[in-house]
Amino acid sequence: MRTACAGRATKEKVHTMILENADSAIGIAKLGAGLGAGLAVIGAGLGIGKIGGSSAEGIARQPEAAGDIRGASIIFAALIEGVALFAIVIALLLIVLPGKL
Repeated sequence: MRTACAGRATKEKVHTMILENADSAIGIAKLGAGLGAGLAVIGAGLGIGKIGGSSAEGIARQPEAAGDIRGASIIFAALIEGVALFAIVIALLLIVLPGKL
């Protein structure tokens, strides 16, 4: 009789531990998603800043090519923004649906 009660109590403890670990795993997943979104935004800001500085330097060196340089830098900036937006969407999905992905 004691063994059955002790076994039942142990199963309940194990079940409680599993649920607590699942909650902390979801919390860690949300923390990782937040850090990922932050790094994506920082990377995009650095990339666009580098493009802006390089295009300004290129226009200063060759003013006659200003139109081409400006057009290329706008395209590159849009591509970087697209990648950053994709990373933020994935991070938000990880925050909203942590156990389903």
